[in-house]
Amino acid sequence: MVTFLEYSTRAEEDDSVAGHSKWANIQHRKGRQDEKRGKIWTRVIREIMVAARQGGGDLSANPRLRLAVDKAKAANMPADTIKRNIDKATGALEGVSYEEIRYEGYGIGGAAIIVDTMTDNKVRTVAEVRHIFSKYGGNMGTEGSVAFQFKHCGQMIFAPGTSEDKVMEVALEAGAEDVIADDEGAIEVLTAPGEFEKVKNALEAAGLTPEVAEVTMRPENTIELTGEDAARMQKLLDMLEDLDDVQNVYNNAEIEA
Repeated sequence: MVTFLEYSTRAEEDDSVAGHSKWANIQHRKGRQDEKRGKIWTRVIREIMVAARQGGGDLSANPRLRLAVDKAKAANMPADTIKRNIDKATGALEGVSYEEIRYEGYGIGGAAIIVDTMTDNKVRTVAEVRHIFSKYGGNMGTEGSVAFQFKHCGQMIFAPGTSEDKVMEVALEAGAEDVIADDEGAIEVLTAPGEFEKVKNALEAAGLTPEVAEVTMRPENTIELTGEDAARMQKLLDMLEDLDDVQNVYNNAEIEA
């Protein structure tokens, strides 16, 4: 539980801590994700199939599947498409079986990168990921080489101008682990992965809709990149994200927008 004093103090601490990213940087990342909306159905379908295969097709008993279906609905995916892919994953229909594989490595300036994939051909996928790292100035690492620099958690970010007091009151009451405000007024809510859905629902019920809401790998510390280094890092990240088998790319770089 975070007291008001702890919340206020943390909001004034070193802005280099991950999560205290400038609002422009958050919007820049969100804009780049929006540019890639053409791939979102493919990624969401894979997430639905893996979640259903691992936890069953009952939405009420499978939180991961509920989140995947929410993403699908947000992307305007038809209900019959969602159901068909759940049925494929649970054996009601014949379908492709996907495997989750995580790759880790380093980008420009030693920035840490995690690449989460879902693939039906891991030989192809590892070759493609390794090629992108090598071609665009990164280095692929071994399992666990950078994951310790990230925290697996739920994250919601609210735009500047949102009531800090209201967010803090609702979030902490619902079970959030932390609430952090940056210098520009953006507010970040952090939760345990299992509490993400409950806290998000409580905030939205109170009329508080986050700009970003996801279960993510949040960097514990960040590396600021500017100029040519920022451009090279962005290129590396873009190329990784463009790979068909890639679901998510996490990194600890603060890239100059």
